[in-house]
Amino acid sequence: MNLTNSMKKFGIEQTFKYVYKDPETNLRKLMDWGDSFANGSFPAQRALIRRIIEDENHPYHAYILHMFNDIDVSVMTKISENFFINANLVGWPIQQELREKYNCNIPWAILLDPTSACNLHCTGCWAAEYGNKLNLSFDELDSIITQGKELGVYMYLYTGGEPLVRKDDIIALCEKHNDCVFSSFTNGTLIDEAFADEMLRVKNFIPAISLEGFEEATDSRRGDGVYQKVVHAMQILHERKLPYGISSCYTSVNYNSITSEAFYDKLIEMGAYFIWYFHYMPVGNDAAPELLPTPEQRELVYRRIREYRQTKPLFVMDFQNDAEYVGGCIAGGRRYLHINANGDVDPCAFIHYSDSNIREKSLLDCLRSPLFMAYHDNMPFNDNMMQPCPMLENPDELPRMVNLSGAHSTDLQSPETAEHLTSKTVSYADHWEPKAEELWAARLEEKRRVREAAK
Repeated sequence: MNLTNSMKKFGIEQTFKYVYKDPETNLRKLMDWGDSFANGSFPAQRALIRRIIEDENHPYHAYILHMFNDIDVSVMTKISENFFINANLVGWPIQQELREKYNCNIPWAILLDPTSACNLHCTGCWAAEYGNKLNLSFDELDSIITQGKELGVYMYLYTGGEPLVRKDDIIALCEKHNDCVFSSFTNGTLIDEAFADEMLRVKNFIPAISLEGFEEATDSRRGDGVYQKVVHAMQILHERKLPYGISSCYTSVNYNSITSEAFYDKLIEMGAYFIWYFHYMPVGNDAAPELLPTPEQRELVYRRIREYRQTKPLFVMDFQNDAEYVGGCIAGGRRYLHINANGDVDPCAFIHYSDSNIREKSLLDCLRSPLFMAYHDNMPFNDNMMQPCPMLENPDELPRMVNLSGAHSTDLQSPETAEHLTSKTVSYADHWEPKAEELWAARLEEKRRVREAAK
């Protein structure tokens, strides 16, 4: 880390120490200090931040105080250093340089499956039945992260299976790579006091706990008592002043309940800091296309989430409907990729096709493989940011790339052709297109008005 970034790291440490002494008062003083050195730059952004800090009725006023009052200062400092300094100020220029040098995608984040094992038997999930048959060893995980950092990647997310089956290795990797941010999509049932204490010790791990909705919906899919175990896990994390969030997949069945105001308010009450919403993807031979939301249902989710962003103190990410903020599909290494427990390097957590294995190739060579270059050369797959995905909204794209690259299915139990997968999304794409055009046209007009008002 160069001198400039070391000074920025020191600045973050001192800033948090100062703010934590009296968040309500010192945030305002910090804003005054920042304005005095801004020389008029970023006026709209600074005005928004000041409004959040000073307006007690602004939803993110409560959110910021929640962070400073309820997250341990050393944890907040470590995560901020690793995220803002390493993953962005340090990592992004390296990624950009290598993108230009090798003319390929270099990701900002990497998803890893430490294991195919899971401690639950959720309806519709293969993991528990498949069992503890596939694992990335500690040395393999360590190698991936080491290679990733050489490419400027400091953000790692674990998926599975249930990643916390490997909790000892996960903590050891957090400790060894203490300059990275680690997260995990987890069912939450393996989070106990001892693991939370380890999280507090390493300071750079943030769980994203899966919920299907309220107790009845969660337990009906995941098993009796799971919801209460999740609530207990969140209580343990809250007591230790550790950050955590929620992951939810919306379908044609549960879309209304898991985007309801009651559900949102319950998450805020339980102290969550964020929620990731994922659109149901009909992946696998046993998938249920009827769970795909209708255009009207997806639009309702889209509008509710954007309304909540203006009114609720909870940070929300909508994986399918927020493509405009990241320029379309982020898979194929453009911003992230996925490595399963067999070492197969997939372009996306939902696209189980690969022409490369991390046990046979370097991470960089995987990114330069025919399949990943097909992603690189064909992005964005649609100029309409409400239609970003090569499988869901542009179903002709995925089979073409898979076939041209010679990629194979990496489904761990029942291999599926790309044609079979996208046959389940053709009707969905056709029905969604008119609604997508309507929403995107309205969004472009909204942006035009904002630009005109700013002149």
